Amino acid sequence: MKPLLKNTTGIGALPAIAGLLVVVLLFLFPRFVENTYALHIMILIFISIVMGSSWNLLGGYTGQYSVGHSAYFGMGAYTTMMLMQFRQVPPWLGIWCGMVAALVVALIIGSICFRLRGPYFVLASIAVAEIFRVSALNLKNVTNGAEGILTTEIPPLKIGGTLITDFSSKVPFYYAGLVFVLLVILVTWLLQNSKLGYYFQAIREDQDAAHSLGISLTFYKNVALSLSAVLTSLAGSLYAVYVGFIDPSTVLALDLSVQIVLICIIGGIGTIFGPVIGALVLVPLSEALRSNMIGESLINSGIVKADSAFGSFLTENLSHAHVLIYGVLVVVVILFMPDGVLGFAKALAARKRKEAV
Repeated sequence: MKPLLKNTTGIGALPAIAGLLVVVLLFLFPRFVENTYALHIMILIFISIVMGSSWNLLGGYTGQYSVGHSAYFGMGAYTTMMLMQFRQVPPWLGIWCGMVAALVVALIIGSICFRLRGPYFVLASIAVAEIFRVSALNLKNVTNGAEGILTTEIPPLKIGGTLITDFSSKVPFYYAGLVFVLLVILVTWLLQNSKLGYYFQAIREDQDAAHSLGISLTFYKNVALSLSAVLTSLAGSLYAVYVGFIDPSTVLALDLSVQIVLICIIGGIGTIFGPVIGALVLVPLSEALRSNMIGESLINSGIVKADSAFGSFLTENLSHAHVLIYGVLVVVVILFMPDGVLGFAKALAARKRKEAV
């Protein structure tokens, strides 16, 4: 009798060496690249990978498609920023408080929402995120309402009497983001190759069958949500400290939750490196659209005339059409790459190997 779930603990020597080389190059990146915009893009990619990988633990491995993860992102962001700005708690301590807050919220939400399944759970997760957003807007004495929270100064990080960093450049945020990425990838890998991960995947494949085998659905769903929420709060805390400003429409918005899900859909749901691929696609595309880089490139190259109707449309509207582009991209991925970019690449490689034989 074949096992329902394959054991994937084995890692080939070549992939392991390649992965180690990539990590070394990423750690050396700021030493050779001094362009601040390049570092900015890398930091955004790291934050997106953490968000996507965190959601993937719940949506990809457990099959619970939450569209309300902005609640946990915002929980980390607001907890860290409020403690730093109003209580002078340094962010490297506030991040831990944000994780604890996200854990408590996740346990409360999970105990209520996991009574629902399918589209009802999706709607419940959206409702939860909206409750947090509206609460942040109206609790002005706590969250500063729609005005948001603007940090004036980040305290320097010291160990003993030694100054580690004063956060005067993007480099400390780059390394913090890289460490968070390695952490979530490690957690995902350990989970995928553990008994807990097998329970998650069994729930994803068939909840009733998993329950009949003695797997407690509510307990393990709550475990998945707790892990996912805690790691998502890490991304929120890093984003808040890096940008230096948060408000409900930024860190608690519904489109942020949608973007988190898109990262996994585009890259490949239920895989370790799917969110990495998704972030590498989505973040540069988003930045190119927001800065109208695509429209300007088409006009400067002569492909489109600036004074034409299409050129005027690109100049005036393309920077505001990123949500439309996201929708088109998702439709294309679902139609032609249902397993995401990573799944499509694996299928293509397998087909070529088969043809070669």
